[in-house]
Amino acid sequence: MAKITASVFTSHVPAIGAAMDLGKTQEDYWKPLFAGYEYSKQWMKDNKPDVVFLVYNDHATAFSLEMIPTFAIGTAAEFTPADEGWGPRPVPKVIGHPDLASHIAQSVIQQDFDLTIVNKMDVDHGLTVPLSLMCGELDPKKDAWPCPVIPFAVNVVQYPVPSGKRCFMLGQAIRKAVESFDEDLKVHIWGTGGMSHQLQGARAGLINREWDNHWLDLMINDPVACANVPHIDYVREAGSEGIELVMWLIARGAMSDVVDGKVVGPLPTVKHRFYHVPASNTAVGHAILENT
Repeated sequence: MAKITASVFTSHVPAIGAAMDLGKTQEDYWKPLFAGYEYSKQWMKDNKPDVVFLVYNDHATAFSLEMIPTFAIGTAAEFTPADEGWGPRPVPKVIGHPDLASHIAQSVIQQDFDLTIVNKMDVDHGLTVPLSLMCGELDPKKDAWPCPVIPFAVNVVQYPVPSGKRCFMLGQAIRKAVESFDEDLKVHIWGTGGMSHQLQGARAGLINREWDNHWLDLMINDPVACANVPHIDYVREAGSEGIELVMWLIARGAMSDVVDGKVVGPLPTVKHRFYHVPASNTAVGHAILENT
């Protein structure tokens, strides 16, 4: 059967992608951030998955404010990098895994989660920046991402957005779906977005290091308590865009220590953890967990 072997958590700041695309990774401002992903790139090579299930949020490219699904799974054979107003990123197209994606959709819907099935969509920096951070800089003319990717978009842009608890429960449903797929696949699940940041209003530029790192401690060591953090705490402590962190709980809920909403097994092994500010007025968090 297929099995989720690891989870990856990372911010997906658009300026990170721009720094890579424009050759600025070794500039003084950016160098400390990219140093935090050197381990991760080697880990990715050493632990190459057959499929990545990548949880992210669309930034008004595949969807608009006219129609925003709460949870949407990409079932296409390939996904083109989106033009977000300054041309698409110079990265390879994303190859999907339609068989596994369709199986997950069927299974998760039968577990009473309503998903929107998307057979064609472009993918923006929310998905391509994490791939670049974990896989390195690739030439779209001759390189490819190391494995197929299933995009899973979550609405954290327009309220009402799903609760952390709902996302945590969804992660468990996704793991059950993966484990019922009749093919021997090693799957990674990635949760992206966050950490603390606010892009507008009187608190624009807000960063809360203490809250971010406490939340990350909780997400790793007591995910049930983390899943019960209310929306108002994210907004008050981590800024209006800090709510993106609920997407990390989908990946955390998919780990093998969580069953029926409870931690019943040994905690996953923390292979890497990193935190850095600033990155274009955003706090960047990153962790890699392996099932034990």
